[in-house]
Amino acid sequence: MFKPNIDFILSVDTEEEWDWSGEFPTQDFSVSNIHEIPAFQNFCQEHGLKPTYFVDYPVAENTISAEILAQINPENCEIGAHLHPWANPPFYQHVCEKSSHVINLPIDQVKQKLSQLIELIKQNIGHTPTTFRTGRWGINGDILKLLENKDFTIDSSIYPLYKNKWFSCETAPLSPYWPDYNNTNVLGAQRKILEIPVTCGFNRSNYQLAQQLHSTFTKQPFKSLKINGLLWHSNLLKKLYLSPELCTSKDMIQLVEQSLKKGHTVLHMYLHSSSLVENITGLSSESDAREKICRRIQEVVEFTKLKANVNFTTISEARHNFLKGSASNH
Repeated sequence: MFKPNIDFILSVDTEEEWDWSGEFPTQDFSVSNIHEIPAFQNFCQEHGLKPTYFVDYPVAENTISAEILAQINPENCEIGAHLHPWANPPFYQHVCEKSSHVINLPIDQVKQKLSQLIELIKQNIGHTPTTFRTGRWGINGDILKLLENKDFTIDSSIYPLYKNKWFSCETAPLSPYWPDYNNTNVLGAQRKILEIPVTCGFNRSNYQLAQQLHSTFTKQPFKSLKINGLLWHSNLLKKLYLSPELCTSKDMIQLVEQSLKKGHTVLHMYLHSSSLVENITGLSSESDAREKICRRIQEVVEFTKLKANVNFTTISEARHNFLKGSASNH
């Protein structure tokens, strides 16, 4: 049986913990979830995974959490940068839903915040990040240009098939691509910043049609009727995420199957470090959160290895393979 070659990325938004249904924390940040990282990293190494930890300011600032990350052998992981506007100085305004999204900030503010984040990661963790993800997703050309000027080579802020009132990634590619600085959802001419989106999809092959239906059903009167919930539970239309904090291993396996059928050569799984502890974010109240997350990852990995020749990579290694593959096609 033919088995395709697949790069498998696991990225972790490595950040402070709080109840996501409440207000954004602006001081006295708790980063106790980082104590779960050593055991999680050991699990990853046992299964060949090489996590990319996108680290934000409170984690890099805390001497204990920074030391935990500094002690991981760089051959087994990568340290990237993750910008939470509400937690990353300098501070300019009261934090609200709008200002929590990096793309809504003036670019000068983003520049100052990113500069402080980079220096803190270098100083306290000992890594110079070249990979980036915004807090709460979304990217634009001005931020990509800023990343280029700061010697970044990868962005991973595109969340395919997602939109909110400030940005949309609905039409963005599902696989790595060179984003256009005038429209980050389409392929451009620049070759400095590679976009490597996380893996999302549906249990139906026509993603764009499925997204149109799913988006329509989030509006009234369908929203009140909970149409999307009915479709999910009946298995007629399920939006799927390669994320063990959002989906069961069964649902993620469905997504892997769809991705392989579509010929995707990169699978990008993601989670938040705070999901390694129960009763924090509001996503899960089940006990043994880390064990549950790891079990789901393991089941997906084992299935994927049956269907493909899997190469576990950091996100930068995936970029290297992408460039190598592009060169061989010319």
